Amino acid sequence: MAPLPDERLADRLDAVLSLPSSALDGLRGAEPVDEQDAALTLLRVHDLHVGPLADLWQGPNRQHHPVIAELKWRLEGAFLERIQELDAHRRWDLPDDPVDALRAVQAVDRVPSMYRWLAEEADPEGVRSFLELEGGPDGGFDDLVAQCQVGLEGDAKVELARNYWDEMGRGHEARVHSDLHRTMSEALHLRHVARGELPMACLERTLLGSTLATNRWLQPEMLGALGLIELQAGPRCRKVVAALRRIGAPAAAFPFYEEHARADPHHGRAWLDRAVAPLIVEHPELGWRIVRGARWRSTVNARFLDAAQVMLCADPSPSGPFGPGPWVDRASSDRPQIRLVSQP
Repeated sequence: MAPLPDERLADRLDAVLSLPSSALDGLRGAEPVDEQDAALTLLRVHDLHVGPLADLWQGPNRQHHPVIAELKWRLEGAFLERIQELDAHRRWDLPDDPVDALRAVQAVDRVPSMYRWLAEEADPEGVRSFLELEGGPDGGFDDLVAQCQVGLEGDAKVELARNYWDEMGRGHEARVHSDLHRTMSEALHLRHVARGELPMACLERTLLGSTLATNRWLQPEMLGALGLIELQAGPRCRKVVAALRRIGAPAAAFPFYEEHARADPHHGRAWLDRAVAPLIVEHPELGWRIVRGARWRSTVNARFLDAAQVMLCADPSPSGPFGPGPWVDRASSDRPQIRLVSQP
């Protein structure tokens, strides 16, 4: 039976993944109904590669089914073309040396107005709404950095190992960054926002990470994108800490962002000096691909922050290089009403 015209590809894919493999034939050559549907479909495909093990290990093997592989190839091609077009509109003027160029990319809007708004003006509901969408400065960074070190050697591999060890709380389970984020979310009563409720600008940011992680040929771009996260997270996280302090957040809400505010500036410098620079010396042809990955991350993050400003701020005019994207307005009446108390 032919699909209905308004049937979303992401829903169709999810419905047939657990069925006999012949059911996937109905998706051969299928097209998403819009950009959001394309993003949600591609994220579902990426789940088969890098999603939580608990969601996958008992399911059938669909990761490399020919229909899935073709769908991934086609949707990723369109996504990367879109990101490159958006990035080209920014008219970068960067130094000739790739390492200096990376430093220049991280200096662009190092502390965006959205973070200053959080630190100085946002009410508790605004702070929580932003944190729900942001998902931390480096959501899923531990898995991404583990993937990024595959095939590296020498200083670059060792530096990524140091970085990952910090992500793992240096061996202390209570200090693992993902656990610190979970503790913060519980303390602030943050909601888990389903993908289908997220704005396109937010989906793009997540999709860039999973696209880089599931395409080995994009490993240089991944190295640049992750390096930019580390280079920019420190000052932005300091603004979040200031926001949490100003609204009187509970003590359990602070360690996640305090850790990033303290450690990430060191990680960013080390990523450049001990991972990127030695790799470029050995493989000069990779330099501008690494810079390209940093530009891509800067581009999707700028779009996300512009959209967040439109959604959450009293002044809805985005100050970044992009205008507003499509957002789904979410009522907050179901959020537990908590009284925030001053940090001791």
